[in-house]
Amino acid sequence: MTKFERDIVRSFNKFFEQSHIDAIAYRIKQHRFSSQVLDVLVDSSQDDYYLGIECKSILNKTGAIYFSQHFGSDQIERINDFLRRSGRKGLLAVELRYGKGMPIRAHIIKWEYLKTRYLTNSVGFTIEEIMDFPQIKRTGRNYVIDAQLWTE
Repeated sequence: MTKFERDIVRSFNKFFEQSHIDAIAYRIKQHRFSSQVLDVLVDSSQDDYYLGIECKSILNKTGAIYFSQHFGSDQIERINDFLRRSGRKGLLAVELRYGKGMPIRAHIIKWEYLKTRYLTNSVGFTIEEIMDFPQIKRTGRNYVIDAQLWTE
């Protein structure tokens, strides 16, 4: 589990606790010989909080998130199938790292938008495109969860 994934789980659970929302974010333990469908799952009886989140953390100098490079060979298809079958809303959370001592930014992309790009044979998202998506704000080292990021 990456630090970004732990931070997202912790931030969601803090948000749920402070907002008195019956929901929980968690990671499924990854086993050596089994694939993991998504990085973070959020369970709730409220549809807005029934989520599946894939997390990607990249260095800004990478220039883009490429479907062929940053996702496994059939990962996008497996995630599409899981989201369809489970009824979860899907999100891609992208953490942009700029190097030691520089601030970190994270943005959220609705999975339906990613899926459309993927199915139209796009190669991925440039850093500039990622930065046009809603930013997950930070206070200190913690992400601030804002429900409007995935309900709009």
